[in-house]
Amino acid sequence: MEEIQRTYRGSASRPEEELDRRGPERAVVIASLERAGDEEDDRLAELEELLRTAGAEVVETVVQHRERPEPRTYLGSGKLAELKDLVGRLKPDLVAAEGALTPGQQRSLEDRLKTRVVDRTAIILDIFAQHAVSAEGKLQVELAQLEYSYARQEGLWQHLERLGAGVGTRGPGESQLESDRRLVRNRMATLRRRLRDVERSRGTQRERRVGSATPRVALAGYTNAGKSSLMNALSGAGVTVNDALFETLDPTVRRIECEGHELLLSDTVGFIRHLPHQLVKAFSATLEEARDADLILHVADASEPETRRAARARAVDEVLEEIGAGDVPRLMVLNKIDLVDADGRQALRNRTPDAVQVSATTGEGLGDLVHRLADAARDRLTRLEVTIPYERSALVATVYEEGTEVEREELAEGTRVVALLPPAAAARIRASLNGNGSTPS
Repeated sequence: MEEIQRTYRGSASRPEEELDRRGPERAVVIASLERAGDEEDDRLAELEELLRTAGAEVVETVVQHRERPEPRTYLGSGKLAELKDLVGRLKPDLVAAEGALTPGQQRSLEDRLKTRVVDRTAIILDIFAQHAVSAEGKLQVELAQLEYSYARQEGLWQHLERLGAGVGTRGPGESQLESDRRLVRNRMATLRRRLRDVERSRGTQRERRVGSATPRVALAGYTNAGKSSLMNALSGAGVTVNDALFETLDPTVRRIECEGHELLLSDTVGFIRHLPHQLVKAFSATLEEARDADLILHVADASEPETRRAARARAVDEVLEEIGAGDVPRLMVLNKIDLVDADGRQALRNRTPDAVQVSATTGEGLGDLVHRLADAARDRLTRLEVTIPYERSALVATVYEEGTEVEREELAEGTRVVALLPPAAAARIRASLNGNGSTPS
């Protein structure tokens, strides 16, 4: 399998020590976009950030405006000729396409440009590979990479197919291709089996959390919006925080307390527009933390321009819909508010009056967020008001153990308690009292 991966990547990768010695790889960005405008600037800026996170710097950008990319070569003939001349002069390490390339487009561009060509999906997969830490994360990334590369295996052995027809020249390339594909299919099957085992274990843990009375809150949002920083600010989880996309891949779950109410807070992988389907599928177990939550905190970057923030919010909504979390209640959290002036803050309040403005860096607004989380926890509880006979005083201890905001008063007939409890616990206490002839007050 390692031999297949080395053959596939070929010149696409250099030894790590060589990359360290040379510094970042130099990339030329190409894009085929329908129209110019703010969206174009945002998409190109995002690709540049993806490349920076992957370890490359952009040295030039070539954009062509057309309704759809050219089916065979992505760019039209004129723009392609301009790109070929540019690549000849700059000699970049790679050419990166803003959109997704078909296997045919990628091979055609590499044949004409004589350099490595990658698309947006390949860059994101590369970043995920760098950031995967846990065994599960590494398995998920490898499976996604193999699924992506499987269709591209066709081009691996073209040098053998071009030997010509005749005895001894007809079959080698095709045979090698089928052999490699069989190895890749076998490896993917093995990875899926391992992931199913991991998912069963994670599913058991998740079922325990879902079955408990503790409310579950999931952080979701566009990558680099500050979810991990907010996780650390609320829980002290110690999640790695860097100025890079997809810094967090593996889910982190922590128990936090908000005004006397316990909650389970989980961090999830950052979202991005047009998140490759392979990754949504591969990271479904991680993303289920959002699907199974009682509340999703949609974390957005308050310092971004409104058009960009709105576009990224739509991307988050699309992924949540895709994983089946579209109906989970959400609370918008505008992070990085410390980077916004007074007028900008007021404009945000006018546009999103229900959102909470916070700064995970300075702690500003965290008190308001904690209060909103406590309110969400209270909404899931039942108000219990009963008088417990003195001979059943053990039930008073149960109320204190399982309830919050407990009030008590000693009466002649027993202890009157008022508390908020999980519905099942409240029903159990009521049934216990009713079964012994006592009537809740």
